[in-house]
Amino acid sequence: MLVPLGYLAGVAVVAIGTAAALAGPRARPSYVRYLLGFMVNEVPAVGLLWLGAATVLAFRSGDVDSAGGWAVVALAVVTAGGLVILARRALLADDAVTRALDEGLGAERVTPRPSWLRRRLRLAGVLLAPVVVGRLRVKRVADLSYGDAGPRNLLDLYRRRAGASDGPTLVYLHGGSFRRGRKSREARALLYRLAREGWTCVSATYRLSPAAHFPDHVVDAKKVIAWVRAHGPAYGANPAVVVMAGSSAGAHLAAIAALTPNDAELQPGFEAADTSVAAAVCLYGYFGGVAGPGTVASSPVAYLSPGAPPFFLAHGDADTLVQVGHARSFVRRLRGTSSSPVVYAELPGGQHGFDLFRSVRFEAVVDGIEAFMAAVLPPGPQPRSGTDRRGGSAAEGRPRVAGGER
Repeated sequence: MLVPLGYLAGVAVVAIGTAAALAGPRARPSYVRYLLGFMVNEVPAVGLLWLGAATVLAFRSGDVDSAGGWAVVALAVVTAGGLVILARRALLADDAVTRALDEGLGAERVTPRPSWLRRRLRLAGVLLAPVVVGRLRVKRVADLSYGDAGPRNLLDLYRRRAGASDGPTLVYLHGGSFRRGRKSREARALLYRLAREGWTCVSATYRLSPAAHFPDHVVDAKKVIAWVRAHGPAYGANPAVVVMAGSSAGAHLAAIAALTPNDAELQPGFEAADTSVAAAVCLYGYFGGVAGPGTVASSPVAYLSPGAPPFFLAHGDADTLVQVGHARSFVRRLRGTSSSPVVYAELPGGQHGFDLFRSVRFEAVVDGIEAFMAAVLPPGPQPRSGTDRRGGSAAEGRPRVAGGER
């Protein structure tokens, strides 16, 4: 039985990725399954196009004129069925985000979903160009220094190219397990969308382990907020309303930064800087402890308080690196403590890193973030407060752990 090896290799690549994506999470995180299945899970249309092109080429080349060739065609058909399942799961994100907004905001929700036509146009866009994020209308100022750690203390600033950027400021921190990552990879669709609509968006690097250890990462996150307040106006930023955001490890840092406003012990050398934020956005976040020699509690859970700012969180239920149970636990504890709105969108079939592409799933999440911001952000500039959101001085009540994590 002759088997067209080239055609088989092309189909097998997509088939293996589809099988890994459909397998979902297991008891233990799996980086291998993540790498195999991530692409087709988030942009299954690319897999379908690949299969279609490979099959057409095989027919035109006469590679299916044998039992082996037809067996590969059968594999392609089965794989295409799996990709359709993945695509249907991605389309469920819109309803999941809508339910999360209704549950978390209730009567405070004032922004409707995008129109049917606008959603269909976006769907066409993400199917045809999942990596296009709308750069033409946005100016990116790259590699501005905000600290003394060289390449690990740089930020990129995004703002509308034409007209004033008179909206709030978003500070975003990348993921990478506190050991790797860069500021121009994740959440680009969010940064460019908000910048087009008048926000100023800042995406920053921060010191990484093992050269750095906790709380160095959080100190850098707060340095970025302080930089925005001190230097942002020169670039058109509004420093009065700052939103903290991040993905994976960046979500961990964004959460702690949002929960510890004006905490002098986490602001060595810039204790007087205002590091309070109006809200936090956490995408597929890790909320556990961080190993290190320090005695400061490194889990966001340790800093929960009734005065926490509003939170928007999104996590995929098929995440193979930080499983969804961790997000559910953090949300449950946050809701049990905070007096502010907490919106939690659990995305059917969502994988870790779902914000790497302008996908159907991430477009729905960005829509939800915009609706969340419209509901919870103050209508105008807010005066700086000399106390933190817990009602006391910035240093009061900060949990410490002797010799380890809490």
